[in-house]
Amino acid sequence: QVQLVESGGGLVQAGGSLALSCVGSGRTFSPYVMGWFRQAPGKEREFVAVIKWKDRAVTFYADSVRDRFTISRDSAKNTMYLQMNSLKPEDTAVYYCAAANYYIDYAKEYEYDYWGQGTQVTVSS
Repeated sequence: QVQLVESGGGLVQAGGSLALSCVGSGRTFSPYVMGWFRQAPGKEREFVAVIKWKDRAVTFYADSVRDRFTISRDSAKNTMYLQMNSLKPEDTAVYYCAAANYYIDYAKEYEYDYWGQGTQVTVSS
């Protein structure tokens, strides 16, 4: 069974930075893509960013975070990262990492096979 564990969330002032990590484990851990989603209170979970796991690290971002967030990965460590800069109060949410074993419509949460438990990010104004 695959497990995903996020870390790195916390409280930060607007304009600040945070870095999230997601470590994958399990005998069958071999994703095609991994992504970050977030869910703010009272809202649906939304796509943040995605990265191709093997070969060239192709990335895609939601418009709301492009140029502020950077997704990356270290395949040798089974770890994905999300560097978040210039944070805004509207970035406050629980952030989830997810993994998909096959090519998918990466912005659709139902396409992903595995999910982490989430980590809280709170941005104060």
